Amino acid sequence: MSRILIAEAKKQMVGAVVLAGFVRNLRAHKGVIFVDLKDLSGQMQVVFSADGPAAFQAAEKLTLESVIEVKGELQAKPLKKGETLADYELGVKELKIISLANENLPIPVLDKADNEANLDNRLDWRWLDLRRDENQLIFKTWTKLEEGFREYFKQNDYLQIYTPYLMSTASESGSEVFEIKYFDRKAYLSQSPQFYKQMAMASGLEKVFMFGPVFRAELSFTTRHVTEFTGLDFEVSYVDSHFEIMAIEEDLLIAGFQKVKTDLGLDIAIPVKPFPKITFVEAKKKLAAAGIKSEKEFDFSTEEEKTLGEIFKQEAGHDFVFVTDYPIEARPFYHMYHEDNPKLTKSFDLFYKGLEITTGAIREHRVEILEKQALAKGMNLEELKDYLNFFRWGCPNHGGVGIGPDRIVMKMLNLSSIKEVRFLPRDVKRLTP
Repeated sequence: MSRILIAEAKKQMVGAVVLAGFVRNLRAHKGVIFVDLKDLSGQMQVVFSADGPAAFQAAEKLTLESVIEVKGELQAKPLKKGETLADYELGVKELKIISLANENLPIPVLDKADNEANLDNRLDWRWLDLRRDENQLIFKTWTKLEEGFREYFKQNDYLQIYTPYLMSTASESGSEVFEIKYFDRKAYLSQSPQFYKQMAMASGLEKVFMFGPVFRAELSFTTRHVTEFTGLDFEVSYVDSHFEIMAIEEDLLIAGFQKVKTDLGLDIAIPVKPFPKITFVEAKKKLAAAGIKSEKEFDFSTEEEKTLGEIFKQEAGHDFVFVTDYPIEARPFYHMYHEDNPKLTKSFDLFYKGLEITTGAIREHRVEILEKQALAKGMNLEELKDYLNFFRWGCPNHGGVGIGPDRIVMKMLNLSSIKEVRFLPRDVKRLTP
């Protein structure tokens, strides 16, 4: 007989089954041992009786978080006062101890974790921390969110590409980049697949997307920064306006959120189109009117982002807001400038619950203008030679975005730190486990 999941056993209700999982709780009472058995699908009480001496004697050796396999008969548990729905337990006939856990756990698994207290200690023992239901929900959410995104891309004829994470030159301004030794020369860990997305446009692929690691050598010690995170990017040809890109992202996010809500039953708000939009200049004015001091001329502080989210939640009842038309000082050289105001870019950021989750723009595809803008940013054209060559033999007008799904999941589940949503987070100090 093959092992089945606990959720399947509860649907089956009666009959013989084989279950396997972690010992989540242990209780002994008058010749009976009760074990709460936990697998990824749920939890079930399994019962060892002294009438079955071999299994009972083996169960007496069990410790919390041991891994076991049990075979027995499903039976309805007695209803407690006020209960109307039956639950089920397993009367164990055979026990196999797969792995006996040490008695003293370095961190508790049974108790609900405080998302802030002792986070570093919990991350030191991450494989134990991940056994908690609330942490397993994080990765179920990740999975369903990505499934929703992929369904959208499939329905709209996008191609997935896999771009390199080793680069010969930095993909942004050259700062906050990890430099590594690459045989007899220097290389850099990718800050973004940006250059290669644009190469895909020059290749005639028209609509592409990718998921992959992004590396940022930032000396940041905040709850929203890590040095390695997951990026979701897409790029589309033959678009003239950044508002077209924003409309695509709205549909993409709605598809992802709907998948999470439908498949996991989470109580989350599905965003409604159109998302609120405001220019960078107007956003700064609105924040000033709210009494929030501007610390950065060409960007938003953490307090500004948070307040902007609160303002639009109150005014529009929406968790999202696009901020558009950033000044050129705030954007990389490859963003397209407005023809009627070359001090502004055809760009945007998207904020979710007061946190930036997206940067997007129409890209500059005319090589002579790209060269001019790169020089104005103090960049070396020789180092950009391969990138600039993408545009010398014809390239469609195009635009796209880089999205931080880590931050989306963090805010969707109302977690206190982005490290919670990383399987094994990497920050300025952490390289283990």
